[in-house]
Amino acid sequence: MIFPRNLLKPVLKSGCRFNSTLVLAEHSDNCLSKITLNAITAANKLGSDISVLVAGSDVKKVAEEVSKINGVKKVLVADDPKLKNLLPEPVADVIVAAHKQNNYSSILAGASSFSRGVIPRVGGILDISPISEITEVHSGDTFTRPMYAGNAMAKVKSKASVKLITVRGAAFEAAPNTGGSGVVEDAPKAEIKDHGTTFVSKEIVKSDRPELTSAKIVVSGGRGFKSKENFELVYKFADALNAGVGASRAAVDAGFCPNDLQVGQTGKIVNPNLYICCGISGAIQHVAGMKDSKVIVAINTDKEAPIFQIADYGLVADVFKAVPEFIDEVKKTK
Repeated sequence: MIFPRNLLKPVLKSGCRFNSTLVLAEHSDNCLSKITLNAITAANKLGSDISVLVAGSDVKKVAEEVSKINGVKKVLVADDPKLKNLLPEPVADVIVAAHKQNNYSSILAGASSFSRGVIPRVGGILDISPISEITEVHSGDTFTRPMYAGNAMAKVKSKASVKLITVRGAAFEAAPNTGGSGVVEDAPKAEIKDHGTTFVSKEIVKSDRPELTSAKIVVSGGRGFKSKENFELVYKFADALNAGVGASRAAVDAGFCPNDLQVGQTGKIVNPNLYICCGISGAIQHVAGMKDSKVIVAINTDKEAPIFQIADYGLVADVFKAVPEFIDEVKKTK
């Protein structure tokens, strides 16, 4: 049977939808965040073409870096002074505009404070519920994510037309940042609305210590240190090992250290080669943020503390005696 040409066009248009994935790039000071590489690895498991959206102001360097990542087919650049400070509302506008033009099957971002502000807003505009902090990809619509502070893992299947996903970085290896040849092009034009929010200031804290989420060794302190002054022992221990510094929520709430050091369900997720927790009892909220560490060492006076149940090595001792001894021994090896 022969169909007129004008009848074929709408049939082809309505029946054709290629699977494609959009990954939101996270970056700071013209450097791509590692968690974006983790998200790209997760995106690769979906088996579809990957585009990466780089939003911001003067982001050419970041876009070039993204184009070299293995597996990235296209880099969409939304370069606009209105995006300079990456407020979540305008970034969400850009994502929605890109989706409306390209009809993505999945939109991914690394699970971070940045994506927690953006992805739910995209979900609100598209009327789609996000799937947060996935740890495994089974297929294009089925994923594993943690529940109850990591005490249970749920296998979820989404029937949404587009899957909105945040990826737990610790669960996926970083995608190789070489070997790629992605095409760099302008992102679809977005109407960046006035959402009533304005950027006030950003304070950059410089430190010689490794950044918490990327450190190979992390030393964390808890309520067992009893005061802000005593918590200085954690910093000294970390400096001796060239380690990042973390803390339990109890230590942060008590004012021993700033909240950007908090590890746990409502803090940062880490998976270093070595995690040393001192004076931390092991509440499930904290364990959820560090249980994927390669080796866990616990120091606590309470031999019944839950932290010993997940520790590879445990020492029942007073942190005020054990930690200085550890520091002295480390210094002897240098």
